[in-house]
Amino acid sequence: MSDEEHHFESKADAGASKTYPQQAGTIRKNGYIVIKNRACKVVEVSTSKTGKHGHAKCHFVGIDIFNGKKLEDIVPSSHNCDVPHVNRTDYQLIDISEDGFVSLLTENGNTKDDLKLPTDDTLLTQIKDGFC
Repeated sequence: MSDEEHHFESKADAGASKTYPQQAGTIRKNGYIVIKNRACKVVEVSTSKTGKHGHAKCHFVGIDIFNGKKLEDIVPSSHNCDVPHVNRTDYQLIDISEDGFVSLLTENGNTKDDLKLPTDDTLLTQIKDGFC
């Protein structure tokens, strides 16, 4: 046994991946896929027949879940695509404070008070009108 200590530097997070591989032919409408390094919800899938030179191809049309832009990709159906881990959480709005923060009720009954109101005027008025 050696008396020297081993020190390991970790430059990564806990090791959890933000995506997982899935065969392109198994991805369906309303699922999720990574297109051009952006997480997208699939709104349209079409599959072409196997041609003279190989694989059937899947044509994906997706909407970026963060900015709403439409993205497209064509992938051979037997190849793997990256699929993001998507976790959606719904909250109930309890209060809107004067300093621009909202109080939200979580599913387990706790409150979440660290979320600031959006700066987009149309979304802001929609939230305030829905709350009153």
